[in-house]
Amino acid sequence: MKNRNIFWLVAGILNLFTAFLHTFAGQTELINPLLSSNLDNQIQTELLGVWHMVTLFLFFTSAVFIHNYSKAKAECKAVIQFISYVYFLFSISFILVSIVNQILAPQFILLLPIGILGLIGVKKYKSV
Repeated sequence: MKNRNIFWLVAGILNLFTAFLHTFAGQTELINPLLSSNLDNQIQTELLGVWHMVTLFLFFTSAVFIHNYSKAKAECKAVIQFISYVYFLFSISFILVSIVNQILAPQFILLLPIGILGLIGVKKYKSV
């Protein structure tokens, strides 16, 4: 029990929720209108590809957090730290584009806590 990292488990569950939200609500609210638009077919195809890259990343990183919460081995610490920094940087990008475009892109509300929880878990690991 001493090797369990609850911060990684919570990050993984929040990440999994975000992955499902992205997959279903995002598809309905963002992707379907995009595919019905007059954008060039090449642009639609590439944006759809990027969308699904994000989908895969969300599900994969959810699995990494959840799988490693009970292991908390040194090998997984670096991977979790990297993923957490990526989520932190993703959050910053949504905050900055919200400021620049003067419209709220709320994705950072879910992404930032995932990154923070992962990093807290990394710090907790160091003290175990």
